[in-house]
Amino acid sequence: MLKLMKLEMRKFRIGSYVWGAMIANVIILALVCAIGLIEDVSSDMPFTDYAMAFSVIDTLVRGTYIVFGAVLISRMVIDEFRNKSITLLFMYPINRKKLIAAKLLVVALFVLAADITANLIVGIAFGVLNHFVVIVNEPMTWSIAARSLLTVGMSALATSLLSLIPLYFGMRNYSGAATIVSSLLVVLVVCQNIDNFSLYSIIAVPIGLALIGAVIAYLSIRNIEHVDVLK
Repeated sequence: MLKLMKLEMRKFRIGSYVWGAMIANVIILALVCAIGLIEDVSSDMPFTDYAMAFSVIDTLVRGTYIVFGAVLISRMVIDEFRNKSITLLFMYPINRKKLIAAKLLVVALFVLAADITANLIVGIAFGVLNHFVVIVNEPMTWSIAARSLLTVGMSALATSLLSLIPLYFGMRNYSGAATIVSSLLVVLVVCQNIDNFSLYSIIAVPIGLALIGAVIAYLSIRNIEHVDVLK
């Protein structure tokens, strides 16, 4: 399985997506700082404490990498079925289930690692910037950092599974567009925030959606031996 994953990452040049993720992190940091500075000038306090600031960062990161995951699914899975290039792979003495599982694991692990890395990079950069340009008046403590790391880890795990939900819509007609659009709909559900209330804050919502993503991944693998890619 590990060899298959390495081959998939090499085949689709996963390094280019890493660079894309780094650029996205810079944009997220700029957005967070802009929100804080603009509201501070207008005498409103968007970030009353670090918990709120880190929550905004996590929301932006979550939305970004759910879409990133959909792009990877579209490229690594949907496009190969639509172009029927997957038939060549299926001719090799490789179990179909392992092949598709390897592709989905690459997507899920990329989103997991990218989500955690983005939260760490943007969070640390925001904390350093806050020493020079005060956006949050609350002092940073080890307890705040530890609690935030735990939240980030749990959120990243849920996001890695959430990113698999667009697979269901993309596989219906082998449509890359449907994959991307459905990921945006998922983002609207899990990233909306109205008067400091978010559906994602209800623990059953991310857990339920993560389970849906896991089930979709399982179903896409379970019957792959019987899928006729030549039709």
